[in-house]
Amino acid sequence: MDKNVENVTQPNKKYFTCDICGEIFYQKQLLEIHFQTHKKGKSYSCYVCHKGFSRKNNLNQHLRTHTNEKPFSCDVCHKSFSQKSSLNRHLRTHTNEKPFSCDVCHKSFSDKSHLNRHLRTHTNEKPFSCDTCHKGFSRKSFNRHLRTHTNEKPFSCDVCLKGFSLKGDLFRHLRTHTNEKPFSCDVCHKGFSDHSSFNRHLRMHRNEKPFFCVVCHKSFSQKSHLNHHLRTHTNEKPFSCDVCHRGFSDKSSFKRHLRTHTNEKPFFCDVCHRGFSRKSHLNRHLRTHTNEKPFSCDVCHKSFSQKSNLNVHLRIHTNKKPFSCDICHKDFFRKSHLNWHLRTHTNEKPFACDVCHKVFSQKGNLNRHLRTHTNDKPFSCDLCHKDFSDLSNLNVHLRTHTNEKPFSCDVCHKGFSQKGNLNKHFRNHTNEKSFSCEVCGKGFSARRDLTKHFIAFI
Repeated sequence: MDKNVENVTQPNKKYFTCDICGEIFYQKQLLEIHFQTHKKGKSYSCYVCHKGFSRKNNLNQHLRTHTNEKPFSCDVCHKSFSQKSSLNRHLRTHTNEKPFSCDVCHKSFSDKSHLNRHLRTHTNEKPFSCDTCHKGFSRKSFNRHLRTHTNEKPFSCDVCLKGFSLKGDLFRHLRTHTNEKPFSCDVCHKGFSDHSSFNRHLRMHRNEKPFFCVVCHKSFSQKSHLNHHLRTHTNEKPFSCDVCHRGFSDKSSFKRHLRTHTNEKPFFCDVCHRGFSRKSHLNRHLRTHTNEKPFSCDVCHKSFSQKSNLNVHLRIHTNKKPFSCDICHKDFFRKSHLNWHLRTHTNEKPFACDVCHKVFSQKGNLNRHLRTHTNDKPFSCDLCHKDFSDLSNLNVHLRTHTNEKPFSCDVCHKGFSQKGNLNKHFRNHTNEKSFSCEVCGKGFSARRDLTKHFIAFI
């Protein structure tokens, strides 16, 4: 083949040109692949891109990629295709038919090309090697990989003109403009814009975790999560911030971090137009409008709008307190509670009132205090319409209507609507007298008893 290959060198670039048709390539491997079209007698040539074909019908199919003609339509969702074989493959997404099976692990696939790619995971076959980084690839992966070196993005969005290195990425991106979600979950009916997100979602229902860590044997539902996890063993942080030089183990965390410098908030709420730096924060916020609580406790069936809140709640049942104070060794359910507690040792009060300059150790306490200046009472009882400046006070008040007494004494089983009342009651059993008179030294179990004593003493 060498007699048909001419090495063309220009300043700072190396090209390979075919002396049969004159086409130029950046990689020698691509020229070798192209040269096979001449050797195999591909007498039908595309007049647009000059690609060769051995059969006329293959050329006709190829021409539709230039004309964008799609004569084959799906009867279910009416999506159109340029080839009948593409339509047949698409129909399997509706029937969930997977006729191609792996002889090694018996995993099934809807498309033969997917099976062929999968088989290489068993054979570890990577016949194409990159001249730049020497990494091995299958043919299709190889072409995609080359664009990471050239930064070539030949596929462009007609709406926003954003460029993509892969045609599949362009198609997925277009759905962000059309809001098309052709993949629907049969269990919860949630829609997805791309097949990979749909498959990842299905694993959530099946609790399927096919990706295993070879170090600690922890399993994951997504390969990207496994790759991210592996860096916890290697401590690898390949993504570095140019502003503060902080390192990150995954690209998504790196991108989120960059927004802390730019203050970019690209995710907006359609209801109140509030902006968020993360999509997950927007999704959590949307539940404040819909009052959706999709996470439920298996023990007491209480529902939560956030999974993190459910995880914290579960510690109440298990009595697990994973956060411990290094000074007094007190344990806490939440890390934020530990951080608040630490300020009782340091006496740190970083939150100050702009009106009276009173300082607080917690931001929530400052917000509650500010309402004493504004007389704002945003929390209202639906039964008697009494207003409260604090949500906890409203919750305590609601128990006067429901007669709910969630705090119970372990000794006599008496119920109380407030934890403070339970603590005071418990001192009757322990005979603990935490409040003492500074004048006569007499002890009392409740502060109000000390106050009465002090008035009588005066």
